[in-house]
Amino acid sequence: MQGIANRILYGADMQLTINRIDTRYVLDNEGGGPWLTFIHQLAGDHSVWDQMAGYFRHKFTVLRYDLRGHGGTTVSPDDFTIDDLSDDLSELLDKLGAPSTHVVGLSIGGMVAQTFAANHADKVDSLTVVGAPAFIPEDARPTFAQRAESVRENGAASIVDPTLERWLTPEFRKAHPEVVEQIGETIARTSPEGFARAAVAVSRFDARDKLASIDARTLVVAGERDSGTTPAQSKVIADTVKGAQFQSLDAAHLSPVEQSQRFSALLDGFLHNAV
Repeated sequence: MQGIANRILYGADMQLTINRIDTRYVLDNEGGGPWLTFIHQLAGDHSVWDQMAGYFRHKFTVLRYDLRGHGGTTVSPDDFTIDDLSDDLSELLDKLGAPSTHVVGLSIGGMVAQTFAANHADKVDSLTVVGAPAFIPEDARPTFAQRAESVRENGAASIVDPTLERWLTPEFRKAHPEVVEQIGETIARTSPEGFARAAVAVSRFDARDKLASIDARTLVVAGERDSGTTPAQSKVIADTVKGAQFQSLDAAHLSPVEQSQRFSALLDGFLHNAV
């Protein structure tokens, strides 16, 4: 496997002010094709998509960016919702001159992607949701609030080990320590306040009333061994969005990392039919 720890970077880090937030993004447009936007997970940054950017940059104009309070994007001064993050993406695309995009979101990025497809339908060429639910159940919401407060008090480094255990299977962690190390470093560098505000936004997420309105071609991908977002939770999206496809991969939460070749082939086939 060619791990993301190799950090093969094709585009240069750039910055724009989006909704008063200094936002870091990377644009790879060697192919000059349709736009393809990747959105990362909670306590991650755009680097989780390095391999996918390398694979798709010859066919698409590939956009990766850091959500509020993550990576090189500044922390929001106020609380925000997933709808606000969806609006951030819309403004970023406007400022970059992108009329529309294929959108791929992982974890919280999958929540943003769903919301974006519903709220900004005219800008969506296709939707791919990875490792994300349609909503956060009422009984799970306190867990995110507790994580937010814990990280505020102890820093993001305090959640590295339990997060990696949820995100990646034991076999993968043993076989690819260099990848695990890089992902762990990204978690540890995450702004405590940025993480906390995003975790609270996740705790309030519920897209069930929006999904039926989505008419973009949709692919939902689940990790068969994802304990945080089970395949059954992801399948709710596929069962609600008309014509959506559902696929599962032998992975935990970060299926595009664990099963990078299978994921890229799956996404490539889906996008080929969507272009």
